[in-house]
Amino acid sequence: CPLRTPRPVAYDLTQPYGRFMAYMNMQLEDHGIVRSIYNNFYALPGGMYRCSQPSPAQIRKYHRLYGIKTIINLRGENPHGSYDLEVDTCRELGIELINFNLYSRDMPSVEEVLGARDLFERIAYPALMHCKSGADRAGLGATFYRHFRLGEPLDQIRELSPKYGHFTIARTGILDFFLACYQADNARAPIDFLTWVQTRYDQKALTEKFDARSRLGTWFVDKVLRRE
Repeated sequence: CPLRTPRPVAYDLTQPYGRFMAYMNMQLEDHGIVRSIYNNFYALPGGMYRCSQPSPAQIRKYHRLYGIKTIINLRGENPHGSYDLEVDTCRELGIELINFNLYSRDMPSVEEVLGARDLFERIAYPALMHCKSGADRAGLGATFYRHFRLGEPLDQIRELSPKYGHFTIARTGILDFFLACYQADNARAPIDFLTWVQTRYDQKALTEKFDARSRLGTWFVDKVLRRE
């Protein structure tokens, strides 16, 4: 199941040295120094926001400005200091932190799609969702949010876009391919998205069919931008 509870904190944030090491890991190994300059933050209708991995200072800022009640961490539990600091900051501010894994280089599973639908119906708003860079998993999550929560047609949603740093030429284009496959099936024989996911969608077959059309694009996204 993509919905998980936070793991125990790995860094001892009660000690100055442990907190310092968590910050250093966040800034250097997890590339937080880049996100401190540009957090890829955007507002969606209905009290939802999307961004890259927020620092404690950014979480406090968004909580103060927008009254954030829930944060959806699309990265899931991970060993980086940014995660431990996020858990600690959400606990401090009374924000519910939900770990809900999505993946940027795999077709979403049926369970992930249904889980996203249920999640957006039950959380408290205003809410914030994020991945590492705010481009791919946040884009898919925002697409699901707009469709399930706001009722927008999938062919009119543009959350997976170069505007947010999403690239279709790399392996991350598998997310676009997933949505395009539904739209193609729907054009041939109209069917709503959830019914398609539960009855026609073959995750394994479509994954095998997908071809990341540019090795250079994959190299750029994976090795240069260091996306997850």
